[in-house]
Amino acid sequence: MALRIGIVGLPNVGKSTVFNALTGLDVPALNYPFCTIEPNQGVVLIPDERLLAVAQVSQPKILTGATIEFVDIAGLVKGASRGEGLGNQFLGHIREVDALAHVVRLFSDDDVAHSSGRVDPLRDVEIVDLELILADLETVRKRRERTERMLKTGEAKYREELDLLAEYEGVLEQGTPLRRTSLPGIPGLPLLSAKPVMYVLNTDEGMQQAPAEFLEWAAGEGAEVITMAAQFERELTHLDAEEAKLFLEDLGMDKPALHRLVEAGVRLLDLITFYTIKGEETRAWIIPRGMLAPQAAGRIHTDMERGFIRAEVIPWKILVDEGSVQACREQGLQRIEGKDYVVQDGDVIFFRFNV
Repeated sequence: MALRIGIVGLPNVGKSTVFNALTGLDVPALNYPFCTIEPNQGVVLIPDERLLAVAQVSQPKILTGATIEFVDIAGLVKGASRGEGLGNQFLGHIREVDALAHVVRLFSDDDVAHSSGRVDPLRDVEIVDLELILADLETVRKRRERTERMLKTGEAKYREELDLLAEYEGVLEQGTPLRRTSLPGIPGLPLLSAKPVMYVLNTDEGMQQAPAEFLEWAAGEGAEVITMAAQFERELTHLDAEEAKLFLEDLGMDKPALHRLVEAGVRLLDLITFYTIKGEETRAWIIPRGMLAPQAAGRIHTDMERGFIRAEVIPWKILVDEGSVQACREQGLQRIEGKDYVVQDGDVIFFRFNV
């Protein structure tokens, strides 16, 4: 199942423009709230220089990069937890994603109305957080009622869950998102304020430095901040590579902010990349960190997990330095790993299996 990042924020902060720039899809990005009604979904290619380096060795006819899915969720307004705007519908969409890219407005444009009257990034973040917190409080209280009824079974797990729910409630009542705590989760209880988040500051063109106050606030929860002029990035996607490079050089940028956003999304979900070379295709795959080799093989095909025998592993840098798979094998640089091997970021893997 694909991991998904939801693009959230207040209305008119540029969420759909960010999404359009990421995916190249023609999603409406108009100047009025609730332009995005149903969540738009797009699969985005992950920029990967290592894959290109591996391909220089393998010389494939088919080169396939790894992808990540972004979901453009309509603007959240103050009072959404009480059904304001399209409240509950949007909160439901947030529950269905694994992490959040919170777009915050920093650009100035008199022609684009701000839902709260003026640009204030910290206030805007707090508005969205409050709605997530209020929705979580309702979820926690409903779960607590159910858990209290289960106490009569005498099972210790229900007392432990009730104690954890009480901790959740105390934190939320103080106005603190659960992601700012170290409290463990409860399986099957999707809490919105517990989802990992990164912040996308949508700025005026040429502005690359985020306000120090905002950076300090985000650091308090270990969140990354990506600064980007979404409209400029969108326009870059319509240029050829050479023209785009010149525009970036004029702004002192080595790569589009979109690339940094996608890379931050991979880190946010704590994903790693491994590579396969099979016949005419060289391919990148993303998996959660800590996954074992048989499960990684299963991402390619379920038969490979079921019939897993071993994994033959070469770190990508060693493969590139040696220049060929055969050279790595002849020099003993290819490792043989079994079912308990934890796949490492950058592994080039040849799976052996029998069904």
